[in-house]
Amino acid sequence: AGGDGGSPVPAAPGRVQVFATVVDTFLEKLVAAGSYQRFANCYRGFYKLQPEMTRSIYDQFISQLQASIKEEIQEVKDEGNLEMLFNSLDKIVEEAKNREEPAWRPSGIPEEDVRSAMVPYLLKHRSYLRKVLKEKEEENKKVAESVLAGRERIAELQRLIQARKHAWQ
Repeated sequence: AGGDGGSPVPAAPGRVQVFATVVDTFLEKLVAAGSYQRFANCYRGFYKLQPEMTRSIYDQFISQLQASIKEEIQEVKDEGNLEMLFNSLDKIVEEAKNREEPAWRPSGIPEEDVRSAMVPYLLKHRSYLRKVLKEKEEENKKVAESVLAGRERIAELQRLIQARKHAWQ
């Protein structure tokens, strides 16, 4: 698969994964900042009397702190529906990669912004309407020709009837 384009390029991690990594990194740095040595220095007197108990209390404190932070972050993710929003944002970004025109940005002047957004749409719609109008005009022309041909046929039949009626009398 060396350079033939057949091997897929690994996809960049999604925002959900990035967010989880940021949270994990934050927790690691928090634990590193609140090292056992600092904890023991804060409670030096207790540490000198019972170092094993101090270590146990520190371990429980760090464990509870991490669990509490993870729980709070999970609540924020659930309440804000962050996972769905992150996935939606990933999808929008992925779709935007295939766009040829740049994304729209406001100019700060509402009238110009509306005009710049609406004019291309209205021009496209006008083009579509002209195409439909042309098709309808062609269709109407064919129907009108058909109607005229039918009228001519009726007039011809009426003349034929009159001629036979005249001949019969």
